[in-house]
This record gives sequence, structure tokens and C-alpha cells, in this order.
Amino acid sequence: MQAIHQSKIWRIFQVASGNFLESYDVVIFAYFAPSIGRAYFPSESEFATMMATFMTFGVAYLSRPLGAILLGPYIDHYGRRRGLILTLGLMAIGTLAISVVPGFRTIGYVAPILVVCGRLVQGLSAGVEFGGVSVYLAEIATVGHRGFFVSFQSASVQAAVIVSALFAMAVNRLLPPETMTDWGWRVPLWIGCAIIPLLFLLRRSLQETEEFAARTRHPSIGEIWRSLLGSWRLVLTGVCLVSLSNASFYMITTYTPTFGKSVLHLREGDALLVTCCVGLSNLLLVPLAGALSDRYGRRLVLLLSAVAMVLLAYPAMTFLVGAPSFGHLLAIDLGLSLIYSAYNGALIVFVTEIMPFEVRTAGFSLAYSVSQALFGGFTPLICTWLIHATGDKAVPGAWLSIVALLAMAGLFFCRQRQESLDLVTGLSV
Repeated sequence: MQAIHQSKIWRIFQVASGNFLESYDVVIFAYFAPSIGRAYFPSESEFATMMATFMTFGVAYLSRPLGAILLGPYIDHYGRRRGLILTLGLMAIGTLAISVVPGFRTIGYVAPILVVCGRLVQGLSAGVEFGGVSVYLAEIATVGHRGFFVSFQSASVQAAVIVSALFAMAVNRLLPPETMTDWGWRVPLWIGCAIIPLLFLLRRSLQETEEFAARTRHPSIGEIWRSLLGSWRLVLTGVCLVSLSNASFYMITTYTPTFGKSVLHLREGDALLVTCCVGLSNLLLVPLAGALSDRYGRRLVLLLSAVAMVLLAYPAMTFLVGAPSFGHLLAIDLGLSLIYSAYNGALIVFVTEIMPFEVRTAGFSLAYSVSQALFGGFTPLICTWLIHATGDKAVPGAWLSIVALLAMAGLFFCRQRQESLDLVTGLSV
């Protein structure tokens, strides 16, 4: 029995490692948005530069649904292992492209075009990477612990937040500002490229899930596409459910450094330290929330978390902008982290459970990636625009509350597949 548990722990590490790199690259891009903006989108207007940068950041999320539609059926037909190796390859191509492209002053408009192309390739990979990892973890989980197992998909994302924040703080401390603007922001990306060969070795030795291997027939890609089309209501419900997770994650992690520096006028190092603390908080709390959903049911945890976000997000942000400080930013972000972690710990496994097996990866990935396109990757852009348009620095909190209402609507209309749930927890979610 101990050997079996050790094997599952190793498989969790194998599959989550690629998810870590995917998230690491995304977060690093957001952390260094001002420097990347000056390198590829120079302008006399700081607002215009930041909008162009966050549009480039967000454009990858537009290609994620395409990745889900094209690659999700591939994984559902050919297997979880083969699909996750493919997504890692695409991820490596996109990361390498962004890390080595010269700046605007060197090659002109070719530079931003190549960066956008790199982000689009990353988007194709990410469109199914998170879904593939979540489904893999759900299918290797022990009975009654599926929520805890699947939570390590999100935990690997939080580990990426911590590591990327530490690297960002290190290069900011070690390199002078002019060097950071010139090429220093590339260092963390080069580090990400350096670990890609190791990740390929880990993914190549990954075992197929027993649940997938045990099925004597796997539907064709055409059949999966037809089933996916027939499940559009379920996918739309998933989009609503995932919206709060995506919006709150990008708000409290990727947008925090920019918000802390540009809006609250705090030191960049302080904002990055807050992000690091938030990542650590999420890393510890998400698996706990997954375990709680195993015990008390998914719906209860999801509903309480969404209600808390509706009621608390905007008042918390109003307090923060009224008295900006490192301590207040840390306290508010950790509070939002608690709500996010509780919601996300129950959410990911919940969405895998409501998807039929034959479209489990494709359905999850499409719902997740569409939600990311609408509410995740563009959250920094939306928050930047809302502050500029309304003059209210606390308006990002209102954005989170609105998205939480949408998530509650999705939860209300969701019809959990009871036979799947009986196998997981024996409880009503």
C-alpha cells in the first residue's frame, strides 16, 4: 500500500511539473509587464504602453479555446499521457520565442508581432494543459479523496507564483533599473527555458491513467466534437463557474505588482513580496479546501466562497486605496486569497465531475479556457481600463463581486451527475 501511495505522489509531481512551467511563464510575463511594454510597445503615454502590454498578455487567452477544441479531443481519444507531452512541446516553443525576441528598437514592428505569436502558441498549449492535468489527477485519485488530488493542479500554479515572485525580487534587487529595462526582465524567462528538458524527461515516463487504459473503446475525434457540441449547456455552466476562480487569481497574483506600483505607488519589491505571500497562502489553502469539499460537498464550499466574494471584495479594496501601505495590501490580498483558495479547491474537481467521460478533457478545457479568455487573462486589462474610465481605484473589487454573482448563477443552474458524485464522496454537492 505504501508503494502505491508513493507511486501516486510521484505521478502527481510528474504531471504537475509541466503545469508549473505553464503558470510560471504566464506570471513572469505579468510581473514584468512595464519592462516588457517599454521593450516592445514604446509610447509617450504610459497608459497606452500598459494597455498594449496587457492586450498582448491577454491575447493568448483568445487562442486557449481553440487549443481546447483542437487538442482536447486529441487527449480524450489518444490518451492523457500523449496529450500532456504535446502540450509541453507547444509550451516550450512559445516560451523560447518570447525569451529571445529582440526589442522594438532593434527589429521594429517585427518584435511585437513575434511576441504576440509566441503568446498565441502558449495559449494553444495552456488551452488544454490545465484540463489535461486536472483530468489526469481526477482519474488517478483514491476513492473519497478526488478533491484533494485534483487540488494539486492549482497547487502547482501557486508554486509557480511563489517561485516567479522570488526570481522577480532577486533580479530587481541584483540588477540596476536600467539593466532591468534593457534585458534583466528576460532572466527569469531564460531560467524557465533551462528546465524544459527536465520536464520532458518527467512527462515521457508518465504512466497512462488506469481509468482511460481500462476502456476498450475510445470515441473518434469527430465523435468527441459532436458530443462536445451537444454538451454546450454544460460547457457554458462550466464557464460561469470557473469565472470567479480565474478573475480572482489574476487579480491577486498577476495584477498585484502593477496595481501596487502604479495605483498605490508602493515599491515594486513590496508588491512582489505580497504576491509571493499570496502564492504561499494559496499553496497551503487550496489542498485543504479540496479535502473539505471531499468531506462536506463541493456545492457548499463553492456557494459560501462566492457569497463572501460578493460581500467583501469592493469594501476591502475601498479600504486599501484609502490607506495604501504594504501591510494593508498584504492583509487584503491574503483575505482575498482565502476566498479564492476555498472556491478553487472545490471548483476544479467539481468541473471534472460534471463532464461526461468521453469529452472530459475537451469539455473541461473548453469551459476553463473560455472563462480564462473572458475573465482571466484580460482581468489586468479590464481593471486598468476601469480605473482609468471611472477614476475609482477600488473598482477592481467591484469587478470581482460581479464575476462572483455570475459564478453563483452557474452553480444554481448546474446539475451534477449524481452517479459520478456517488463514487467520489457519497454526498450531495
